[in-house]
Amino acid sequence: MTHITPELLTDIRGRFAQIDHCPQQGERIFFENAGGALTLNSVVGTSQAYAAIPDNQGRDNPGSHELVRVITKAKEDMAVFMNAPGGQFFVGESGTELLFRLIMNACLGTGAGQVLGTTLEHPATRSACDRWARVAGQTHVLVEHDDETGTVTAEGYAARVTPDTKVATIVHTSPVTGMGVDVESVVKAIRAVAPDCFIIVDGIQHAAHGRIDLTAYDVDGYVISPYKVFSRHGYGVAWISDRLTHLPHNSLIDGPEDNWEMGTRDTGSYATMSDVVSYFEWLGEQVSDETDRRAKFVAAGEAIHAQEKALTDAMIHGTGNLAGLKDMEKVQIIGGVDNPAREGLVSLTVKGVPSVDVVKMLNDQGIRTHLRKADHYSGNILTPLGLDGCVRVSMCHYNSEHEVAQFLAAMKTIAA
Repeated sequence: MTHITPELLTDIRGRFAQIDHCPQQGERIFFENAGGALTLNSVVGTSQAYAAIPDNQGRDNPGSHELVRVITKAKEDMAVFMNAPGGQFFVGESGTELLFRLIMNACLGTGAGQVLGTTLEHPATRSACDRWARVAGQTHVLVEHDDETGTVTAEGYAARVTPDTKVATIVHTSPVTGMGVDVESVVKAIRAVAPDCFIIVDGIQHAAHGRIDLTAYDVDGYVISPYKVFSRHGYGVAWISDRLTHLPHNSLIDGPEDNWEMGTRDTGSYATMSDVVSYFEWLGEQVSDETDRRAKFVAAGEAIHAQEKALTDAMIHGTGNLAGLKDMEKVQIIGGVDNPAREGLVSLTVKGVPSVDVVKMLNDQGIRTHLRKADHYSGNILTPLGLDGCVRVSMCHYNSEHEVAQFLAAMKTIAA
């Protein structure tokens, strides 16, 4: 398994739009990938091409037939990419909207009992469970995450799961701490006690890092937001199991029973997911000699993980002659210095400097990061730590150690 070489990194960076500049700001380093990753040039081209097409799916004409073919191919592409065991893929308004819809139907379709989630989760799942558990007459129970590690474990779920747990939610990666959750072990802990529980995963933050395996996870729903995985805004993608497919859901009278899509969707959204899958496949070919398509995706995911670990290690421990964040006296790293669950993201605070000012000072030097406030999005993580905000520095595999070095040089001054 080869890693991402400097030569390959140059090739990778050439495939993304606005890799080192912003139309408004000019030159800049993009460390705001958790807010929305960079977009593939192929996605930009595909979006433009499909925006021009007047035809709808399901008509008897050559234009319409091609749209149906493109949608079918995209669903097949995603099934191999995510190793989906049956079930179906469909697009919706956004990742948040799809999580709400999956959770709503799971709650309403299962009757009295418990809905299990955690305090680590994004409000998309927490809010949906809170609302629909009450409507369905269920109890919503939250497993407390670990403040020190910034994640949640199978043991945490095992302590709260009961035989009448009907629905459970898991966040694959936290958008605030950047820490991943071991989905497989959590699912085993849940199914050991409540085998028929509907388990829905928020994969929105995780998807850009590769390594999705729905067969191994044994879940009923998995949702991503394509703009966070090299595509564009304007849609979300969900996969649901056959079991979840067959629960009662919004659909048209006398329409196809298993259809979860509402109205005519944009074929371009499906086509751009094929572009994303093609990119992962290409990357897998660059870093391995695999010929099997699924094996290429696995190789790409491993290379991405290795590259992002190298970037976060450089940021935390230093690179060249530049001190890392851990050696800056006033800097506190959320989730600790050496955390194996970390996925391409470092959240930090600087003692004596409000996080809002740190973000602004970095921006003034052309380094794009993001302020997470203790609000309805991030208060669940930050308030227990006694923080009113933090700076989120989020990277993807196309970022470079040179960019990390520029960031550290800027931080040295800010944290002095």
